[in-house]
Amino acid sequence: MNFREHFLAACLGLVLPAVAVIGPASAAADAGTKTNETARTAAAVMAVDQHWLEAEVSGNTAWLDAMLMPDYRTVGAGGKVGDKAAILRSAAKNRGSDTMRIQVDVWQKAHPTRQSVVLHGDVAILSFSDPGSGRILSSDTFIYKDRGWHALYSQHAKVE
Repeated sequence: MNFREHFLAACLGLVLPAVAVIGPASAAADAGTKTNETARTAAAVMAVDQHWLEAEVSGNTAWLDAMLMPDYRTVGAGGKVGDKAAILRSAAKNRGSDTMRIQVDVWQKAHPTRQSVVLHGDVAILSFSDPGSGRILSSDTFIYKDRGWHALYSQHAKVE
């Protein structure tokens, strides 16, 4: 699970998704440069994840609705299943508020993660791991469709 998902699932008891690509390019987190989110590259998948985080904390449900597959599912560390509708409801609550953004920023600083992407044709698996232990915390599965990455499935582990 990426920092967003860990924070929201572990600290707030919410079940959230992963990542995908659609819409305008977002800023790359590490270099401040623009990454083409529609490219079939690992960098594009990671840029979409950053865009997803921004969409969730800002309440951009239109972008999330376009990025998430209709049958998207997420499985939390406790085995609870979530779906697209739950993510959209959760994100809508963040619209017009900086509360979630502040909470996520604090959580991210306390829980660094390492991202890795495996690409296989039109499928990408984005995994988030603990940089110290190497333990996988979350994995998100994306498919490339209609010139963009779309989240299909996420699986999360408990943060220890």
